[in-house]
Amino acid sequence: MNIYSERIAALRRVMAENGIDYYMVPTADFHQSEYVADYFKVREFLSGFTGSNGTLVVSQDFAGLWTDGRYFIQAEHELEGSGIALMRMADKGVPTIEEFLLEKMPENSVLGFDGRCVPAEEGLRLEAGLAAKNVTIRADRDLADEVWTGRPKLPCAKVFLLDEVKYAGESVEEKLSRLREKMAEQGASYYATGRLDEIMWLYNIRGGDVECNPVALSYAFVSEKRQYLFLQEQEVTGELRDYAAKKSIILMHYGAFAQFLQDRDYSGNVLYDPEGLSYLLYRAAEAKLTQQQSVAGAAVSNDRRHVIRGGRLKMIGAPSPIGLMKAVKNETEIVNIRSCYIEDSAALCRFIYRITKRAGKAAAGTALQDEKGKVTTEYSAAMELDALRAEISDYVELSFPTIAGYGENAAMMHYEATENQTAELKAEGMFLVDSGGQYLRGTTDVTRTFALGPVTDDMKKHFTLTAVGNLQLQDAVFLYGCTGKNVDILSREPLWQIGIDYKCGTGHGIGYLLNVHEGPQNIRWRFAPGQKEAVLEPGMIVSDEPGVYLEGRYGIRIETILLVREKEENGDGRFLCFEPLTFVPIDRALIDPEYLTPRTREVLNDYHRQTYEKIAPFLNDEERAWLKEQTAPI
Repeated sequence: MNIYSERIAALRRVMAENGIDYYMVPTADFHQSEYVADYFKVREFLSGFTGSNGTLVVSQDFAGLWTDGRYFIQAEHELEGSGIALMRMADKGVPTIEEFLLEKMPENSVLGFDGRCVPAEEGLRLEAGLAAKNVTIRADRDLADEVWTGRPKLPCAKVFLLDEVKYAGESVEEKLSRLREKMAEQGASYYATGRLDEIMWLYNIRGGDVECNPVALSYAFVSEKRQYLFLQEQEVTGELRDYAAKKSIILMHYGAFAQFLQDRDYSGNVLYDPEGLSYLLYRAAEAKLTQQQSVAGAAVSNDRRHVIRGGRLKMIGAPSPIGLMKAVKNETEIVNIRSCYIEDSAALCRFIYRITKRAGKAAAGTALQDEKGKVTTEYSAAMELDALRAEISDYVELSFPTIAGYGENAAMMHYEATENQTAELKAEGMFLVDSGGQYLRGTTDVTRTFALGPVTDDMKKHFTLTAVGNLQLQDAVFLYGCTGKNVDILSREPLWQIGIDYKCGTGHGIGYLLNVHEGPQNIRWRFAPGQKEAVLEPGMIVSDEPGVYLEGRYGIRIETILLVREKEENGDGRFLCFEPLTFVPIDRALIDPEYLTPRTREVLNDYHRQTYEKIAPFLNDEERAWLKEQTAPI
C-alpha cells in the first residue's frame, strides 16, 4: 500500500463508523473557490492528485477521481499506485458523478459530503437525482477531521482597503445601489453570498487567505437597508473597523453566518447564487423561510415591519448579479489594467531574453547555464521570472503558481515543477511558460512558448497554427449579443483542420486584483450541463489561449489577454472587437510562414509593431536590440 491507499483505507473505516456508504470529496473550500488554502486540500491529502479541479468518490470497494481534460496526464501519474481510478470527465463512456452514484448506490443507502464545500446547486441536484433510490444525504460531517492528523489551520490574514478613487473606480455605496436594483428586479429583499471575489469587490477590500487570490474568508448579506460582512476576528484591523463604520457595514464573526441565516426573521425573498452559496447554508436559510410560512401572513424584519399578503417566502436561485457587474471593468480599472499589463509584459520579455541568450550560448542539446555556471531548470527559471515580477512597484503576489514546462512536461496543461522535481532546460526544443501577477492595478495572465534551439518541422507547424488561431480571435469583429461560443471557432479552426483539439476552453475572464479565472464570460465551443453562456460586453476581459498538447512529446500554448471594446454602430448593428492587453513577442523562430494566412501575417506584424513601441521604453539597450529582432516583420 502507498500512503494514499492507506489514507483511503482510513477514510473507509470512518465512513463505516458513521454509517456512510459513499463519501464525496470535492476540490473546494466553503466558498467554492477555484484555488484553496492548505486547510481545504482534503482531496489532495487523500488521493495525491494536486490539480485545481477534481472530485474524489469513495465507497468500501471503489475509489475514483473525476477530473477534466486539462489534468488527464497529470492525474494518471499522480494516482499511480493509489488504487484510485481516473474518471476522465467528458470522455466517451465515462459517467458523470451523479450518473455513477445513481447506478452504483443501493436502495436506502447514505451519501456523505461536507455540505459547506458543495454548492447548493450540486447538492440539490444530487438530492433530486438520488431520490428514486431513497438515498439519504449526510452533509453535516467533515470526515477529514478524523483522518487528517496535523491538518493545517484555517488561514487568517489581515484585510486591506482598495482605494476607491485610484484603483476601484466606484464607491461601495454605488455598488450596493446597483446590487439592490438587481435584487428588486428579481423580487428579492435580501442577497446572501459566499463568493469571496464578489465580496471583496463589493466592499472594495482585499485579503490574503488564499494563495495567489487576494481574498479573505468571508460572507456577505445585503438587505434593502443594511449590509453585513462576516470575517474572522483576527482579520479585522482598526482601519477596517473605521472604514466599516463610515460605510455603514455591519461587521460580524465569520463562523456565525449559518446561525445568522437560521435566526433572522425574513420579510421578503432571499436571492442567492446556486453556485456561490453552499448547500449547508442554503438549507439553513431555506429551513427558516419554510418555518416562517406558519406565521399568519406577516413577518417581522430587522429592517422594517412588512406584511406579506399571499404567496410564500422563498429562496430565489439565480446567477450572481455581482458577477456581471464585476466582470465589466470601469474606466479607472481599464486605465490601470492597460498600464499594469505593459509592465508585466516587459518583465516577461526580459525573462525570455535572458533564457534565450543562455540557449544561444549553449551547444545544441546541452543544458543552459546562467552567468554563474549554474544549470537552469524549469523550477529555477520560474523563480527567476517570479523575481522579475516582484520588482514591479505595486506588485502584491503571483496570480497563480508559475507553470514552466520544458519538452514533454509542457503537454500537461497545468504542470508545476518543484525544486526536487524539475527538468533541466536544454538548447533544443520548446519551453512553455504560463504566469501572471497580482498588482494594485490589476491581475495578469500570459503564456508564451518559445524555442531554445533546434526544433522539428512538426513543432513549427503546430506552433504556427496555434498562433494563427490566437491571431484570428484577437482580430475578431462581432455583433453585440455574441457570446464566447460564437467566436471560439476562430481560435480552434486552424487546429481542427489537421485533426487536433485542446481539451479546455479557449478563454476565461480575469478579475481586478482578484481571481485570475473569472466569469461569467468565457470562450468555449461546448458547454457542459450547468455551464452558462454570457454575452460579451464592452469592458470585459478574456484570455485567448489555443494550444497543442501531445503526451510524451511537447506542449504549445499562446495566451494573449484581450479587452472587449466598441468598434462601430451602423444600420447593420452594434459591432464589438478585441484590444490586446498583453504585449510579448510570438516567437518568430517557431513561425513557418507557409501556414500563415495573408490576414494573420498582417495582424502578427501589426501586433509585433505595437509590442516594440510599448515595451522598448522599459528595456535596456541589449534587451531592446533583442526585442527589435523578435518583432521584425515577417
